[in-house]
Amino acid sequence: MFMQLLDSTIVNTALPAMARSLGEQPLRMQAVVVSYALTMAVVIPATGWLADRFGTQRIFSLAIALFTAGSIACAASATLNQLIAARVLQGVGGAMLMPVGRLVVLRAFPKEQFLEAISFVAIPALVGPLIGPTLGGWLVEVASWHWIFLINVPVGLIGIMASQRYIPNFLAAKPGRFDLAGYLLLAVAMVATSLALDGLSGLGWAHTLLVLLMVLGLAALAAYWLHALRSPAPIFSPALFTMQSYRVGLLGNLFARIGSGAMPYLLPLLLQLALGYSPAQAGMLMLPVAIAGMLSKRAATGIITQWGYQPVLVSNTLLLGAMIASFALMGPDQPLWARIVQLALFGAINSFQFTAMNAVTLKDLAPQQAASGNSLFSMVQMLGMSLGVTCAAALLVAFSNWFSDGGGHGLPVFRAAFVAIGVMTMGSAAIFWQLEQGRHAVPTRSHAVDDV
Repeated sequence: MFMQLLDSTIVNTALPAMARSLGEQPLRMQAVVVSYALTMAVVIPATGWLADRFGTQRIFSLAIALFTAGSIACAASATLNQLIAARVLQGVGGAMLMPVGRLVVLRAFPKEQFLEAISFVAIPALVGPLIGPTLGGWLVEVASWHWIFLINVPVGLIGIMASQRYIPNFLAAKPGRFDLAGYLLLAVAMVATSLALDGLSGLGWAHTLLVLLMVLGLAALAAYWLHALRSPAPIFSPALFTMQSYRVGLLGNLFARIGSGAMPYLLPLLLQLALGYSPAQAGMLMLPVAIAGMLSKRAATGIITQWGYQPVLVSNTLLLGAMIASFALMGPDQPLWARIVQLALFGAINSFQFTAMNAVTLKDLAPQQAASGNSLFSMVQMLGMSLGVTCAAALLVAFSNWFSDGGGHGLPVFRAAFVAIGVMTMGSAAIFWQLEQGRHAVPTRSHAVDDV
C-alpha cells in the first residue's frame, strides 16, 4: 500500500521533467496519470473473484510482481507511448493490491479486531501521500525522473518475499462463475467514455470519433444495466442501488472526486510552469495539503455525528468547490505564508470530504453486500480520479487556445481552469442534497476505505 500510494502521488510533481526528457508538451502528460487510474478502475471489478478462485496469497503476490515489473518498464521508457503502456501494466497490479490486501485482513481477523487491524494497515496510506510529492521533486533534481519508479523495486521484492511467507492463501469454497459478459460491458463503457473525454484534451482526434466513443460508452453502460437485471449473479447487483445512502453516496463520490482528482495534477503544474518553482520546491509545498488532511480526520467523526451527513456534505462540498476556485487568486506576489495557509485549508476540507463521502456510501451495506458494494465503490473512486485529470487537461487546452498565450503555460489559463473545476465541484452538492436528513453515528466500516 505504501508503494502504491507513494507512486500515485510522486508522479504528479515529476510530470514537467518527464515531458522535457521525452520531448513532449507538459499539458499532454495527463495520459501518464489517466492510463494508470483508468486501468485500475477497469481491473478492480474482477479482483474479488480472482482472489476467491486462485487464493489471496497468489493474487496478492502476482499484484506486487506486476506493479514492480511495471515500475521497471516505466523507468526504461524512452517515449510517451512506452511510458503509457508501462503505466497500464502498473495499473493492473495496483488494482489488485489494495482490494485483495483489505480482503486478507477482513478474513484473517475476527470482527472485534478488524477495525484495529485495518487501521494499523492503513498507516502507510497516510505516509505515502505525505512524502510522495516532496520525494518526487527531490529525486527529479538530484537524479532523474526514472528514479521515482525505480525506488519501487526493492519495496516490491521485499513485499513478494513477505507475502509468500506470511499471507494465508484464502480460497472460496464455491467462487461461482465469473460474469464475463457484464465485466466486458463495464470495461467498454469506462474505457470508451474516458477516451472520448481525453480526446478533448488535444489528442487531435476527429470530433466524429469522439462522438462515436461517447455513444459507445453510454450504450455499453445501458447494456450492462439491462444485463445485470436479468443475470442471476452480476458483478454489481442493481439491488445495491435500492439503498438511498449508497445510491446518492456513489454518484456524489463520482462527481465530487472529479474536482478532488484534478487538484494533484493541476497544482504541481501551476507551481512549476506558471509560478517558476523547482520540482523540489513544488513538492515541498504539497506537504501542508497532506499534513492538514491527516489532522482533519480526527474532527470529522464528531462533526458528522453532531450535524448529520446531509448538511455536512452539502456545505463541505460547496466549501471544497470554493476552495478549489480560490487557487485562481494565486500569483507571483502572493506571500509564502498565505500560499501555505491556502494549501493547508484545501487539504483539510478535501480530506474531510473524503471521510464523509466514504462513510455515507458504505454505512447501510449489509454483510452479504459488502464485497460487491466495496468493489464498485473502489472502481468509482479510481474512475473519478481519472475523469478529474482528463477534465483538467481538457480545460487547460481549451483555455490555452482561448487566451492564445502561445504555450498554454500562462497564469490566466490555470486561473480559468481552477474556477471551472471549482464550479463543477460545487454543482455536485446538489446530489448530496438528496440524502435523507438525520443524525446518525459514523460506522466503523467506513474507516477501511478512508485512505483515498
